[in-house]
Amino acid sequence: MSRTDARPDDTTARGHYGSTTPTTVSGWAGWIAFATFMMVLVGTWHAISGLVALFRDDYFLVNSDGLVVTVDYTAWGWIHLIGGIVVAAAGVGLLTGRMVARVIAVLVALLSAVVNFAFLAAYPFWSLTMIIVDILVIWAVVVHGDELREA
Repeated sequence: MSRTDARPDDTTARGHYGSTTPTTVSGWAGWIAFATFMMVLVGTWHAISGLVALFRDDYFLVNSDGLVVTVDYTAWGWIHLIGGIVVAAAGVGLLTGRMVARVIAVLVALLSAVVNFAFLAAYPFWSLTMIIVDILVIWAVVVHGDELREA
């Protein structure tokens, strides 16, 4: 056996045994599953915030005049509720591994972070938590998004 021939137990040089191309899926593909779960979770949080803004607008720390964008809480409630549904749907779509799903996921997570920044004065801890999760989702999808399709 020459040095260029692969041994039957040698899977590092050629990927899976018998394949001619190396595998490109790493352990990091789990980050996309994480991003999917977090997008569904953030979407749920948005929907809850929206429902609270619709039904109990005295819950928040400031009145609607103290927000970055001066809009009443009813409008914010609808924005959060509809946005939450869109974020959760984009998270589920991310499981397909398609490029269009990844682009939509990044755009929706970016939009979610911007909306939470504008809502920061009303509920700082909640908004900051969702911004951090949005940033983690964007990172996971951009850096490791193509691995899910191959997994």
